[in-house]
Order: sequence, then C-alpha cells, then structure tokens
Amino acid sequence: MTSLLQTLSSIRHRPGRTFLTALGTALGIATIVALLAVGAGAQRSAGQFFHLGASDLGLFQKDAADPTTSVLPQSMIKQLRKTPGIQAATGFVLLVSDVPHNPGVVVFGSTPSNFEVNRMVFSAGHMFSGTHEAVIGNETAKQLHLGVGDRLHVKGHKLKIVGIYHLGVEFQDTGAFIPLRVAQSIAGRQGEVTTIPIELSVKTRPSTIKRLLAKRYPGIAIIADGEESIRLGANGDLVSKAALVIAVLALVIGGIGVMNTELMAVIERRSEFAILSAVGWSGRQIAWRVMIEGIVTTFLGAIIGLLLGVIGAHYLVQILGASEFVTPHITAWALGRALLIGVLIGVLGGLYPAWRAAHVSPARVLAQH
Repeated sequence: MTSLLQTLSSIRHRPGRTFLTALGTALGIATIVALLAVGAGAQRSAGQFFHLGASDLGLFQKDAADPTTSVLPQSMIKQLRKTPGIQAATGFVLLVSDVPHNPGVVVFGSTPSNFEVNRMVFSAGHMFSGTHEAVIGNETAKQLHLGVGDRLHVKGHKLKIVGIYHLGVEFQDTGAFIPLRVAQSIAGRQGEVTTIPIELSVKTRPSTIKRLLAKRYPGIAIIADGEESIRLGANGDLVSKAALVIAVLALVIGGIGVMNTELMAVIERRSEFAILSAVGWSGRQIAWRVMIEGIVTTFLGAIIGLLLGVIGAHYLVQILGASEFVTPHITAWALGRALLIGVLIGVLGGLYPAWRAAHVSPARVLAQH
C-alpha cells in the first residue's frame, strides 16, 4: 500500500511527463473506439439494407461488396411466388447518392403495391401510380423541405411528389420510393433488381425455405436476420480487419511511446532508484513501481481516449457526410476492448524501463555525484 501511494505521488509530481504519456495513449484509444463504433454502425445499417421491413427473408447476390451492388434477375420473382411456403415476393432497386444536395437519401425502386409498401402510413397524399411520380419519407420531407406537389430530383429525373409516408424504419423514412422501371432506368439495370424480400406463409419455417432456395439458386445469399448480414459482404470484412489492424498498430506504437517516455524518466531518476536500492528496496520492488506508474498513466489516458472516441465517432460520420447511412454504435464490448488495450500499452511499454530501473547500480550512480 505504501509503495502504491509513493507511486501515485511520483505521478502527481511529474505532471508534464504524465500528461504526454496519457495523451499518446488517449489518441490511440480514441482512434480504436471511433473506428469500432463507426464499423459497428455500418454493419447495423447493412443489416437494415439486407433485411427490409416486414420481410422474413431477403435475397441478395452472393459476395456483393455491399447491398447496393447486388444484381438479381427480376424473373426470379415469378418463380419464387410459385414456391410452396412463400406468401409473397417483390423486387427493389436501391439507389444511393442520386438525390442532389442530400446524397444520404436512399431511393427505393418499387412497384406501387406489394407487401412492403402496403405498410406505409401516409400523412399526406397517396402512393404513386404514374411513372413520373414519387413518394418520400416524413424525415426526407423535413430534411429537404419538400411537400406534396413539389419535385424530387433523382439523377436528372424530375418526379412529382404525390405522398409523404411513415414506415417506422429509419433508413426508409429518410428515403423515397419511385416506380421500379424508373429506378431500373437510372441504374441501367433493365430487368434486374437489387434485392428480393420474401414473406413466408404462416407456419412455414425460414430454415426450410433457405435450404430450398440455396439449392435452387446457388449464386444468392439468403438473409434471415441482421446478424447474418454482418458476416456477408466484402465491406463488412474490410471494416472488421481495419479495426484489428488499427488496434494492433495502436498497441505497438502506443507501447513504444510509453516505453520511450518511461525510459527517459528512469534515466532522469537514477539517483532516486539508487537511493531506494541503497536503503533496502529490491530490484523487483523498484521494477514494480515503474510498471505501476506506466499502467496508471496509460489507464488514465485510456479513460480520456474512451470519451474522445465516443465524441469523435459522431463527428467523424458528420464530417464525411455519412450520418444518413451510419449511426455510430457504441457497445460495452468495444469500450472494454479499448480499455484493455490501454492497460496492455502500459504493461508492454513499462517492461524494459522497469528492467532498467531494477538494475541501476547504487555505487556507480552515487559515485557520479
């Protein structure tokens, strides 16, 4: 206990060195937290794309980099509707970054009547019926200051807004629906769709239909829940791998930074360690004191880094203009991992300085004075 109090006192009496060490750790931890939060948010958003509204299953092209790059033949829909156990199937074309002044609006190409759009609750107007009409979500109406009778510009096409809807699904309420043929023309995908949501008949097991469809269509990915979508797609893998690389880099670079700072402190405090050794402190006690200093300092830096990371994640998506697509998702597991990395930085960075401090020669140091 006395050793711990002396260690804390040493940290308090060297605020400059403590601040620099903690700052380096904080920046590394903040980077990790921000990346993990944005990555988790991106995966959740992808899960919403893969699993639309009230559908029981969502069909996408296998190994698509992300939901919007999936390409499926529209002819599959008729075949699916004839499959026992499938109540309904419909096709969507997803368009992203095609609305001027607000690239975050996701545009859904759809038929005017299907089990997904039939859930729309209109606060104004009605569902589109013509090829030059569109309906927009209530959040889109607020963001773009549009109403019934105004025009929605979608990549050079001017569509009359005939309704404002609410679905209760965030990325759909901040989106818009246009006729399927118009969306196919904009995307250059005549006769193709991005995804096919499926509604199953009562008492039909999703696992049964998944096995059937997987055998019939080997080139498709069948998604039953958001957790499955996280494992699908190259972009999700890239986010996960990037987070791992950043964590390892932060651990290595942070450890080197802490080691350098602590090593300089050991050199400056040779006299102190020599005196401690002369009055009976063992090498292990001195090494433990240096280790504790490093761990406590980096732990404080990690706490600050957690706060900076949480704040930074939200500012990051805003600066990149991705707030409509991604909402940072902070989890206790992500914070725990970042905190653990902060402690490991203190341990790894303090090993060599602790060894050097433990082997300071009292006779040599005192002779120099």
